[in-house]
Amino acid sequence: MSLSDHPRAYGSAAIAVAFTAGVLVTLGFKDLYPDLEGRFQSKRRNNWARRRDRRTSTSNTTKTQNRRSSIFFGAGPVFLEDHDTSLEDPSLTRLRSAGICAGISGCIGLTPLIEIRSLSAATGRTILAKAEFLNGAGNSPKDRVALRMLEDAEAAGLLVPGRGDTIYEGTVGSTGISLAALARAKGYRAHICMPEDQSLEKSDLLHHLGATVERVAVAPITSPEHFVNLARRRAAEHTASHAKENGGDGSRGYFADQFENPSNFAAHQATTGPEIVAQTGGKLDAFVAGAGTGGTIAGVARHLKDDAQMQDVRVVLADPQGSGLYNKIRHGVMYSATEKEGTRRRQQVDSIVEGVGINRITENFEAGRDLIDDAVKVSDEQACQMARWLVEHDGIFVGSSSAVNCVAAVVAATKLPEGSRVVTILCDSGTRHLSKLWKRIGEMGLEDEPKPDNLFTLLDIKEPR
Repeated sequence: MSLSDHPRAYGSAAIAVAFTAGVLVTLGFKDLYPDLEGRFQSKRRNNWARRRDRRTSTSNTTKTQNRRSSIFFGAGPVFLEDHDTSLEDPSLTRLRSAGICAGISGCIGLTPLIEIRSLSAATGRTILAKAEFLNGAGNSPKDRVALRMLEDAEAAGLLVPGRGDTIYEGTVGSTGISLAALARAKGYRAHICMPEDQSLEKSDLLHHLGATVERVAVAPITSPEHFVNLARRRAAEHTASHAKENGGDGSRGYFADQFENPSNFAAHQATTGPEIVAQTGGKLDAFVAGAGTGGTIAGVARHLKDDAQMQDVRVVLADPQGSGLYNKIRHGVMYSATEKEGTRRRQQVDSIVEGVGINRITENFEAGRDLIDDAVKVSDEQACQMARWLVEHDGIFVGSSSAVNCVAAVVAATKLPEGSRVVTILCDSGTRHLSKLWKRIGEMGLEDEPKPDNLFTLLDIKEPR
């Protein structure tokens, strides 16, 4: 008697065979399905890094060796291939390794994108901020810039590990901190020139990182004693005095030149911009950032509008009082009220804000100036009020440039339809601004006042319609 003589038996057997086949297929693919997304994202994260030999393969090797065999695929690992050519673009995000990082430079990038809930609730628009203070070397977005500048200099032979080279830079603090940390990791020395009106926390940290620090009098960029010009001169003096023909050791002084070095904006175009696009799923309506060197806003704008072709995203400059960039964007003229005859003060940018604001056009800012759609002027009082608001409502303790960015993000949001999404930058921690910004906030009595409840009244700006 055969199964064909008994339809019910035949049907039951067919179901049993199908069930068994399903179980086998499931077992065969058991290693594949859970790994699909992870492997795709891993390749996306590490592609650019592998091209420049920045990542260790330890983690991936371990994972491959530890995988169990599958019925259908045998003992060897299953490799997934992605044929989207865009994944080979070196401008894609360089993210932190999911496994073991190759030194402190492996802690740079893939900073969280967080929602500032109090600002979202107040505006009716989603306000997101890239937590750049979580970069692992110098704890600011300057980590990305410093790493890119040093690696580009090494590729060009301007820096050679073990030769005794010294990195020279003129900075208000953050770039110098990042350079000092990475210099130690790479076997270089760092010599930082900075204005004497910057917070003491920054120069103290530089000393602890082993850098030589020169705090110099505030001077205009046209003066040879301006902190940037002094750093350039110190680098040249180092190279000349250590030349072998002069009996030296052959070491060189490398002037990083963050304001004019194209590696600056290129770092943000290659990493910060792609990270923002990936983290938002490409859904954002405005990007808001301040400009000191101009590298962040120019690099991110270049990625958003050129690389990602997100032409409808508005790029908005956040500019502190005393800086001329606001008028340059809005009116085409570099001018600040502090430039008026009879009102000029000793500081180039008359503001409590550090890190952003300038009265000249740098090469990095120029690289993205044509892509900036609007600008927002932020007063010192607004920055202080915002810094306190963020602590009181969100537990976010940041410095002055971050506060400026958040004020401008709120203003930009009010000009967009309800439900729009705005991204800005949280640059560094408030712990670097205790003796200046947060001292001023205390002197203003803001910390003794009741918790503020109306953001627009606090900042003296119009509420969105």
